[in-house]
Amino acid sequence: MGTLRASVLAVFPAVRVSARRIDSIDLLRGIVILLMALDHTRDFFGDLSVDPMDAGKTWPALYATRWISHFCAPVFVFLAGTGAWMQREKPELSQFLIRRGLWLVVLELTWVRCFGWFFNFHYKFSVGQVIWAIGLSMCVLGVAIRIGLTPRVAAWIGTAIIFLHNLTDSWKAEQFGPLWWLWRILHDRKPMEFYPEHFFFPQYPLLPWLGVLIAGFGFGAVYQQPEARRRQLTLWLGLAATALFAALRWTNWYGDPRPWADSLYSFLNCTKYPPSLLFLLMTLGPSVILLARLPDRVAGPVVLFGRTPLFFYLIHLPMIHGAAALYALAGWGNADWLTDAPGWGRMPRPADFGFGLPGVYAIWATVMLVCYPLCRWFAEFKRKDGAPWWARYL
Repeated sequence: MGTLRASVLAVFPAVRVSARRIDSIDLLRGIVILLMALDHTRDFFGDLSVDPMDAGKTWPALYATRWISHFCAPVFVFLAGTGAWMQREKPELSQFLIRRGLWLVVLELTWVRCFGWFFNFHYKFSVGQVIWAIGLSMCVLGVAIRIGLTPRVAAWIGTAIIFLHNLTDSWKAEQFGPLWWLWRILHDRKPMEFYPEHFFFPQYPLLPWLGVLIAGFGFGAVYQQPEARRRQLTLWLGLAATALFAALRWTNWYGDPRPWADSLYSFLNCTKYPPSLLFLLMTLGPSVILLARLPDRVAGPVVLFGRTPLFFYLIHLPMIHGAAALYALAGWGNADWLTDAPGWGRMPRPADFGFGLPGVYAIWATVMLVCYPLCRWFAEFKRKDGAPWWARYL
């Protein structure tokens, strides 16, 4: 094992990091980054004629490939809150969170939308996804910190939002009169026509994700404890969340608008949009258990990805999308379905376009190999004395 680790580090040398960073957090974030990239590779290169979560049509490998990606957004958002706690001693933290949050929203609606998902600039259809949700949630957290939010109160508020937001599932935007658009953004999740024939779809409604980020900020206080105590608390929190998920899901009593039926597929197919209580317990519970077991000092490519999450996100989507477009041009003579997608998750494409799961995994591994030196370069660039101010926001 020691020889293998030495070989890996020889190929993927460590990057100097700040003493503030905790490698276990970066490692967990890096793991979900890999899973996210796999899911995005499947989006562009896989067979989209079958819904991976459809119990009547899917198969174990396809289901698992999609289901495991459900851990990505909750972990990203939760650890964004924990990362804010790690910087709590900065006097300008509130302003930084607000500025960075607004910057994330801008990136989502420009770079991610135009160069990542759609390869067009006409804005007839735009989507607010995880970067958008993190950005707005950071803005709210920044304001809350300015008026005196403490980690203990944040933990209670975030947990309350996570547990109670499903009580509002039946509320519709039309009930709020002139503020209908606000409820669409917070929870209702339906397209909004902001200009004739131009639509915005809040794919990631803000309310539950705000709860996750604020809870993550509160969770950061666990890191004030001695290591043994911190690991014990983290483990018990994860076990409690996982057990509660199993109990609530088994009884179909509360926590998800879609009851499970008669299979493991159905049992694990919790509502992601907006994320139900059970979806969040199902994903955050095991993730926190894993966090309790990961080493605090570790190096390697996965950790590096976890230290450069936004930069990775901004480069991997155009890379995968661009590769798919080149493949389409080479094999079909055009890539129209990759440059003007009218909807989300089911891009119109030739029936014979794409690869099976082995091909998807091979393309994903290739993309990761290409992304590694770019992320390593950026990590070093960001740490240099005199690095430009904007590097802090990536």
